[in-house]
Amino acid sequence: MMVKFTAGEIRDIIISMLVIAAVFSYVFSNKQFDIAVSLLPASIIGVGVGFVFHEIAHKFMAIRYGFWAEYRLWIGGILLAIITAYFGFVFAAPGAVYIHGAYISREENGKIALAGPTTNILLALFFLLLASSSTGIVAGIATLGYAVNGFIAFFNLLPFSVLDGAKIIHWNPIVWLLATLVAITITFKSIFNL
Repeated sequence: MMVKFTAGEIRDIIISMLVIAAVFSYVFSNKQFDIAVSLLPASIIGVGVGFVFHEIAHKFMAIRYGFWAEYRLWIGGILLAIITAYFGFVFAAPGAVYIHGAYISREENGKIALAGPTTNILLALFFLLLASSSTGIVAGIATLGYAVNGFIAFFNLLPFSVLDGAKIIHWNPIVWLLATLVAITITFKSIFNL
């Protein structure tokens, strides 16, 4: 399996990651710019890494099935993230992995979609282990990573329109339900423990 990233794709991933990290930092800081700047490195680790790995998981799975796949920035999604952050919450859809092939079966499409939220669930569990075995700033970053990756998985598993959940449920409702239950558990645990 040969995976290549174009220069434009790398640029789009970096821009998307920085914007997502910045808007989450802004919201986590209670819209205080100076605090948001100091939170940015932690947000890049806890939030940005989850976003990047989610998208790369889609790309790798698509390539594994023999399809062409490339991440592309969506300016409308970037603006939506910035605007919603101004109002104190984040709705981030800065881009997506575009997949092309002669015929993508329902199963292949479902498994490609599942790769993203599964990656976030695994990252959330990694951050949970790190948070429980650390103190100080490492524990803080890990707690942030746990909460945000759980939420990213849960949000993407919603069975609406272009989200991963719609593709997964179309392929296998039982797999969708199991993944969603795990993501909901992680999300609610992070909400009530923070």
